[in-house]
Amino acid sequence: MGYVLLAGAIAAEVAATTAMKYSDGFSRLWPSVLTALGYVVAFTLLAQTLRTVSVGTAYAIWAGLGTAAIAAIGVVFLGEGLTATKVAGIALIIGGVVVLNMGGAH
Repeated sequence: MGYVLLAGAIAAEVAATTAMKYSDGFSRLWPSVLTALGYVVAFTLLAQTLRTVSVGTAYAIWAGLGTAAIAAIGVVFLGEGLTATKVAGIALIIGGVVVLNMGGAH
C-alpha cells in the first residue's frame, strides 16, 4: 500500500509543478490554487507513505520519478527541447534510484 500512496504523491506533485508553470508567477488564480492543492495532497500522501516505506527509498523514488516525469512533460507538452545531455541526466537519476533500491535502502 505504501508504494500506491507514493505513486499518488508523485502524481500530485507532478500535477502541482505543471500547474505552477501555468500560474504565471502565481498571478493566475486557478493554476495557483491547483499548485497549492497539489502540493498539500502530495505531502500528505508522502507522509502516509513514510509509515511503511523507508525515507531513503521513498524520497529517492519521489525525486527521481518526479524529475523524470516533469522533464518528459516539458518536452512533450511545453515545447522544451530534448538534448542528449537531458536524456543522460534523466537516465542517471533513474539509475540512481535503482542503485539505492538494490543497495538495501529499504
